[in-house]
Amino acid sequence: MATTHPDFPSRLPLMRQRWSQLLFAHWPVAPDVLRPYLPPRLELDLYDGQAWLGVVPFTMSGIRPLGLPAVPGLSNMHELNVRTYARLNGIPGVWFLSLDATLALGVWAARTLFHLPYLHARMSLDRTGNTLRAHAERTHRGAASARFAAVWTPGAPLPPAAPGSLAHFLTERYYLYTAGPDLARAIRSDTLWRGKVYHQPWALREATLSIWESTLVESHGLPTPTGPPVLYAADSLEVRIQEFCRV
Repeated sequence: MATTHPDFPSRLPLMRQRWSQLLFAHWPVAPDVLRPYLPPRLELDLYDGQAWLGVVPFTMSGIRPLGLPAVPGLSNMHELNVRTYARLNGIPGVWFLSLDATLALGVWAARTLFHLPYLHARMSLDRTGNTLRAHAERTHRGAASARFAAVWTPGAPLPPAAPGSLAHFLTERYYLYTAGPDLARAIRSDTLWRGKVYHQPWALREATLSIWESTLVESHGLPTPTGPPVLYAADSLEVRIQEFCRV
């Protein structure tokens, strides 16, 4: 199951940022379908014996490293990640198949400093009233092409996700694992890094999806998800990147 919410960190964060306009969309996937997309040292994190594949669009703003202010034009970007869940030595976290993003400097820094599979993309994520619209097209040289379009409307607030619930498993994640910016090589790697983040528990909402057009999952050679996704919209929150180390 997902980790419980960590205590407020005593150490200074490596980085601060704000996440907003976020949608969690998840589908159950047979474990043997996703197992080849993880390196040998990681095990899939399952819920009731089932693996889960997520697509998560959101806006990241106020990005700033320790001791520095946010720089206009270099501190905001839209992001769109494809993810599943993994464990190492009992510690659960997120494993990213890809993270498409709009800020060139952010993509370079994430790939170079944090070994994450970020990819260049054009993306918009706008709100009209209570409706959110996202469009994205991957532009990263040498990467498989992918497009995305979604329209959703956040609804009523949901109760806090209880430990042991599916909502908690899918959303309350405070660690990430990565093995390098090239996913094909990362899958074969014995070298792993783990990052730790801190934020308050998500304030989740119901979500109604009116448009979903995506080739993100298929760009990784995975089959198109079937059936309606499990959806949660989320209110904005502040995030601290607390640590990043080799494990």
